[in-house]
Amino acid sequence: MTPRDGSQIQVVATNRRARHDYDILETLECGLVLRGSEVKSLREARVNLADSYARVKGDELWMVGVHISPYTHQSDHVKLDPMRDRKLLAHRHEIDRLRARVEQSGLTLVPLRIYFKDGKAKVEIAVARGRRKYDKRQAIAKRDAQREAEREVRRGRVDV
Repeated sequence: MTPRDGSQIQVVATNRRARHDYDILETLECGLVLRGSEVKSLREARVNLADSYARVKGDELWMVGVHISPYTHQSDHVKLDPMRDRKLLAHRHEIDRLRARVEQSGLTLVPLRIYFKDGKAKVEIAVARGRRKYDKRQAIAKRDAQREAEREVRRGRVDV
C-alpha cells in the first residue's frame, strides 16, 4: 500500500474487532516506542491488538493491552513483559485535543492497526464511541444490504 506522500506501508496487525464494536470518529497516526527485540517480533507479525486501548497519562499517550510476543531468537538475559504499556509519540497539541475529547464526550482511544512506514513502527489510533448491541445489528444489516446491492449491480453488468 502506498499513501499519497509516496512512502511504503507494511501492515503488521489490524484490530478488526474495533470496527465492529466502535463507531470510528477520527484517526491519528502515532509513533511507537519499542525495544529492539519488540521491533523484530513486529516484523514477524507476532502481535495481538485484541482488547487493547490507548489513554493519556499525565502529558503522554500510552497504549495498553497490546501483546507483542518475545522474539524467538533473543538471548535469555533480557526478558521484556509482552503486555507492558508502550508509549506513543504524538505532538503536544494532538495529545491535548485527544484528552479533551475523551474526557468531555466519554469516548475512547482504540488502536486500529500497527504498521511500518518507511522503516518506522507506527500505530493508527482512533477516537471511537462504543456501539450498543442494537447498533451492531444495524451496522451488520447495512453492510449486508450494501453487499447485496453490489452483487445485483455485478449480475446486471454480466447479463448485459
